[in-house]
Amino acid sequence: MVTTYKELLNRADAGMALLRVLTDNSFDSVLITDSSQEEKIIYANEAFEQLTGHDPCSVIGKTPRILQGPGTDAKVISRLSVALKSGGTFEGKAINYKKDGTPFIMHWRVLPIKVGEEITGWVSIQRAGTVI
Repeated sequence: MVTTYKELLNRADAGMALLRVLTDNSFDSVLITDSSQEEKIIYANEAFEQLTGHDPCSVIGKTPRILQGPGTDAKVISRLSVALKSGGTFEGKAINYKKDGTPFIMHWRVLPIKVGEEITGWVSIQRAGTVI
């Protein structure tokens, strides 16, 4: 029996089960990308589909840039790029676009997934703003 959160995380099977429950059931959109230069999507939860209209399975292998469009602020994307290149975190908001082309304000936070000092991927937690 696991008696502490730390014990739970130290068990690979239990830690993965916890991660799956958290991401699959989050009210916020969760997107995970690999650590390659292309930053390809390797996971999207159901809240991502509710937010963007994109089926999670259909975005695997694509980049989050599928959400950008003419109203997306290039300065915000530049700040994001700097954060990714430096291995830091990012928080911001920008106009993004749903699958049907509808613009919306997306607030998001991007954090590195680290194993030791190596960045193995990125997790992005996203939610819609209320004003365009």
